[in-house]
Amino acid sequence: MKNMHNTTAGKVFDVFNFIFLGLIGLIMIIPFIYVVAGSFATELELTTRSFFLWPKEFTLESYKYIFSTNTFVRSLLVTIGVTIVGTLVQLFCTFTFAYPLSRRHLQGRNTLLNLVIFAMLFSGGMIPTFIVIKNLGLIDTYWALILPIAINPFNLMIIKNFFQELPVELEESAKMDGCTEIGILWKIMLPLSKPVIATFTLFYAVGIWNDFMSGLLYINDAAKWPIQLLLRQITMASSGANALSSMDPNYVPPEQGVKFAVIIVATLPILIFYPFLQKHFAKGMLVGSVKG
Repeated sequence: MKNMHNTTAGKVFDVFNFIFLGLIGLIMIIPFIYVVAGSFATELELTTRSFFLWPKEFTLESYKYIFSTNTFVRSLLVTIGVTIVGTLVQLFCTFTFAYPLSRRHLQGRNTLLNLVIFAMLFSGGMIPTFIVIKNLGLIDTYWALILPIAINPFNLMIIKNFFQELPVELEESAKMDGCTEIGILWKIMLPLSKPVIATFTLFYAVGIWNDFMSGLLYINDAAKWPIQLLLRQITMASSGANALSSMDPNYVPPEQGVKFAVIIVATLPILIFYPFLQKHFAKGMLVGSVKG
């Protein structure tokens, strides 16, 4: 059979597909390039040019304004720590819950699955969640940024389905060798789950890093603010809505430039982190997606 890519119709389709996907890629990347360029642009250029991909005059004033607050490094370290610990907690809770649910012989399995599905469809809401956090004494603690999102029911179901799709013979042979359930999970299931672990590590890390609402609701102490909350304050200060005591009250950089710089600062760590997991990401997006 002749290769369809060598036919005229196949070549036309390849050219059309390349152009179409290239245009989609440009549509995605051009706004980001504009944000990067705007973060280095001057006030005059931002107000006189509606769109540009390369500033005529480079300036670091917006970034100097962001890094001028003495709380920036502290907030950055807080967010890095919460992201690392929170991601590990989420992975531990999700995988240790998903594996038992994937075992069909587990007593009460259907009841637990129904509770997970119910939690996936319905939530308690902001006020009941806040009351629970307050009664547990987690207000103004870093655990308030981690424990409420320790398990994502949707991700739990995907991981559970992935474990169900693994050959049952692996479990049976491990049991014949005297391996316990914990041993099966640690020595067999988790090594086979590297694409899934990589994928959900990225999902969880991005979710915690970008989590703004939890810090706004549960953290009153400015010394414990995550980076997203601090960047919000910096943006408000640049627009005159608020002022941070550590900043020069007589100087306000370009409002739009500060907003662009804030976007870059908040996005760059995840962009740096992503390539290390990219090789597992595409495969991990597919595994467990078919109901077992």
